[in-house]
Amino acid sequence: MSDSATDQSRRSFLKASGVATGSFLFGFHLPSHGRAADATLASGPMLANTFIRISPDNTIGILVNHAEFGNGAYTALPMLAAEELDFDWSKVVVEDAPIAPEYFHSQYGEYLTGGSTSTGSSWVPMRTAAAKTRVMLLRAASQHWSVGIDSLSTEDGYVLHDSSKRMISYGELLPVIRSHKIKAPESITLKPSSEFTVLGTDVKRLEGPEKVTGTAIFGIDFRLPGQLFASAARPPIYGGSVKSFNPSEALKVKGVKKVKQISAGVVVLADTYWNARKGRDALQIEWHDGPFTDLSSEKFYAEYRETSKQPGLVAEDKGDAIKALQSASKTIESVYEVPYLAHAAMEPLSCTALVADDRCDVWVGTQYQGNDQTVVANLLGLPKDAVTINRQLIGGSFGRRSSTTGDYVADSVETARGEDVPVQLIWSREEDMHAHFFRPLFVHRIKAGLDDKGMPIAWHQVAVGQSIMQNTIQEAKYMANGLDAYSVDGLVNQDYAIANHRIESHNPEKLGIVPLWWRSVAQTHTTFAYECFLDELADLGGKDPFELRLELCKDAPRMHNLLVLLGEKAELNKPLPEGRFRGMASHQAFGTYIAEVVELSVKDNGDYTIERVCCVVDCGFAVNPMNVEAQIQGGIAYGLTAAAMGEIVLVGGKVQQSNFHDYKPLRIAQMPAIDVHILNSGETATGVGEPPTALIAPALGNALFAATGKRLRTLPFSKHGFNLV
Repeated sequence: MSDSATDQSRRSFLKASGVATGSFLFGFHLPSHGRAADATLASGPMLANTFIRISPDNTIGILVNHAEFGNGAYTALPMLAAEELDFDWSKVVVEDAPIAPEYFHSQYGEYLTGGSTSTGSSWVPMRTAAAKTRVMLLRAASQHWSVGIDSLSTEDGYVLHDSSKRMISYGELLPVIRSHKIKAPESITLKPSSEFTVLGTDVKRLEGPEKVTGTAIFGIDFRLPGQLFASAARPPIYGGSVKSFNPSEALKVKGVKKVKQISAGVVVLADTYWNARKGRDALQIEWHDGPFTDLSSEKFYAEYRETSKQPGLVAEDKGDAIKALQSASKTIESVYEVPYLAHAAMEPLSCTALVADDRCDVWVGTQYQGNDQTVVANLLGLPKDAVTINRQLIGGSFGRRSSTTGDYVADSVETARGEDVPVQLIWSREEDMHAHFFRPLFVHRIKAGLDDKGMPIAWHQVAVGQSIMQNTIQEAKYMANGLDAYSVDGLVNQDYAIANHRIESHNPEKLGIVPLWWRSVAQTHTTFAYECFLDELADLGGKDPFELRLELCKDAPRMHNLLVLLGEKAELNKPLPEGRFRGMASHQAFGTYIAEVVELSVKDNGDYTIERVCCVVDCGFAVNPMNVEAQIQGGIAYGLTAAAMGEIVLVGGKVQQSNFHDYKPLRIAQMPAIDVHILNSGETATGVGEPPTALIAPALGNALFAATGKRLRTLPFSKHGFNLV
């Protein structure tokens, strides 16, 4: 890779931060990584093991170790630093942190963005780095002016000496830090929330102007001199492979440069993507169908229903649910089913790669940068440090760009190998639908019993669906004795006090279909089943669904307080206008407590309109309330798409959907009004990107029951003749 190509790949950060004129990186090994503090100052133009860069022109650079895909990480994480470092927000610039242990996720121990943890995992590390940097600057000013450090303060990127009215910029103190070898403190006390001036305020997104003006560079926008484009033909049936192919017609297409076979299929390289696409369509390929020609969604449903009748792996066993069911005054059993789902991000998958004999450079929108580096290194037989992953802005991901196999990155690198020029492989929407890694199909069988007062005393649930973690690099971490924790998340450790609570799970072997986490992961099916069935119990016992939840979580303060606020904001004590009906759901996901109420009206033909969604959320401390609201609105929209009409159907090993005409996203006219209310519990900040997505399906299902008396236990609701308008 040439130096000029590498320079072009970097964002404007290096130029803006003045690295060529001696900007500093403050190098701390943070306690979150289990190391003692390293107080050595790094000097000179470099990238090394820290989050804060200060330049002579007083630009503040923040190295962010989480991807930006609409989640607001590029704004929330700099806000954490700004709170402790007191810099001018207009002077901040952002760069993606490199893959190095110092930037690994403080909870996951690897370079990964996911699980709504960007803010929570950075809450201490980013603030600590900024607070230690501030102390170094104060020490430098103390040396420079020969005054006591207690007489100094900081504001908007300057150290102030109030008594003499002197001020000096952070950038001007860099030579002092170097000459006096100023060291960082080994420990630091962070600000209490009562003193926050940045955190908890509405801050506009730093990357927002680029997106609004169309100047933002996403992965699919990336360009290098001499770059070729590629389009791949992939087997039409899962597990299929290339038997033979004839490239002659493809090579006749204007602009086509080459046709070759890779592991995933056959790729066409051309001067533009459209020419590559036309060349791909002209290919003559004979396929081996492989062993999975009988794969079908209906077959999976049938098999899983039978499996759910059998004992599974026990994920939780409180009390004796099976015995309690036998003595219950009333019992009920229901089966809930959810289909495969595609992620269907607006920006199609793409990756640009430049492969040399001794190194590889990749430009890609990715959530899983560390794993992608490992995948590429293994593919090419290179050491990891010879592979550079340059993360780009992401136009939607929802988990798809965190593939444990790094599939779309590996395909691009394999395509670019031997070409001596950069190659960008782009997946069409149809390719992504047909060769996708889906949210797994699941069946839940639930039995429950009530006492003579109508209160639940026993709950027995069996979940059946493919494991996301099985046979992946995450298996050892998230599976124990064959049980995938991500199959039962949202079922165990409930805030509802049901004395006898048994959760079992079956994870059938992966056959052809590769499941993958999808926004809110297991909660997308576990919460739908759990919260809808809880309403069934309320109905069976003659209870109001809201009052039942309040009673069941009276000893769980955060959930109870949340529900009390929900009752107030959704005005649950007031009757609705004639023709309107409501349903609710609540859960705790990814450390965040959230509840939603759906208000709707339904016509005789099943068409329904969602008039309003009221949502209350306790995410500990809301770092950027405006972004919290945006994330909740987006999460509800995404979940509503799946609940109302989202479904991937397999027939004969083939996916039946292909694009947005038959895998329909929510249209703006269908978007309900959403009221968001934040309950600040004072706990550590937690994520909001995923929790709201899972709740909209059960809240909507419960509202449709209130309106029609029909219990809808299978998603999407359009299968039952109910269409969102």
